[in-house]
Amino acid sequence: QVQVVESGGGLVQAGASLRLSCVISGRPTWRTTVGWFRQAPGKAREFLSTIAWGGRNTIYADSVKGRFTISRDDDKSSVYLQMNRLIPDDTAMYYCSASTSAVPSADSDIYPYWGPGTQVTVSS
Repeated sequence: QVQVVESGGGLVQAGASLRLSCVISGRPTWRTTVGWFRQAPGKAREFLSTIAWGGRNTIYADSVKGRFTISRDDDKSSVYLQMNRLIPDDTAMYYCSASTSAVPSADSDIYPYWGPGTQVTVSS
């Protein structure tokens, strides 16, 4: 059974940085495509970024391109989302998701495994 657990959220001021971590268990991380999504109250779930096996292929949403960076450390079974220059609109619950597909995608339907989420709140 694949399990996904996020951490690293918190309350920060606008302009600050946070690094979210996602630990994958139950499947070799190097064979897992991992995506990050977020959902703000009253809004639809939003794709942020994904990283495929080997870490060479990544995709970013336009809304975070240039501010967020996804990376992975398969030795630690972990995937990270470095978030810089945070703005109040980044306030949301952030979710990590895992897929057995080798092809990264912004489509949440390819990710059957989801973590419980970590809250990020950015004050102005």
